[in-house]
Amino acid sequence: MNAFAWVRPLLATLVCFSLFEAAAAAVDVQVRLPAGEPVEDVAVILEPVSGRVPLPKKTARIEQVDREFVPYLSIVQKGTSVQFPNRDRIKHHVYSFSPTKTFEIKLYAGQPAKPVLFDKPGEVVLGCNIHDWMEAHVLVVDTPWFGKTALNGTARIEGVPAGRYRLWVWHPRQKAAASVQALTLGATTVRADFVLDVAPQPLRFKPPAGPKSY
Repeated sequence: MNAFAWVRPLLATLVCFSLFEAAAAAVDVQVRLPAGEPVEDVAVILEPVSGRVPLPKKTARIEQVDREFVPYLSIVQKGTSVQFPNRDRIKHHVYSFSPTKTFEIKLYAGQPAKPVLFDKPGEVVLGCNIHDWMEAHVLVVDTPWFGKTALNGTARIEGVPAGRYRLWVWHPRQKAAASVQALTLGATTVRADFVLDVAPQPLRFKPPAGPKSY
């Protein structure tokens, strides 16, 4: 047997890996209101038209900080476990009545014993049974390729294999869904623009923090 016979399959594997990496694309997305202002906290979702979707490899965190959920919007792939650490000195009672995921973490401080598994696509609205103004949203999607717009209304999704995709955006306070865009990705960066009408954040009363605050 040739002493270097093992080199050939290794080289073939490296070449295939290099070709896959070379074919990986990026998508830059800009989301604006009808009047032109950028929109923050918009979920940007890229779904493959066909083929297998990789399983989730990461967990996620939604913290309670200064009697608020952080972040306001989380996007997770179906099958992701989410931790809900409480960083405040007071207790919280996290819950959701959403059909996508109904759960309850009763009054607690610190780190809950178990994460919550989000195993079905859809929207999940979070609340705190102690602090009525606390609200957050989780969008569970069936793809690992997603992003969230920053303050300037932009998001980037990187490392996307070549192929055909559906690109769509979503915001918890959107007045109507934006059109889905069809993309064919190769090895270059693709830019997409969306106009999304989003209602302003409603005002909620939050008592000032202090020794007697809850």
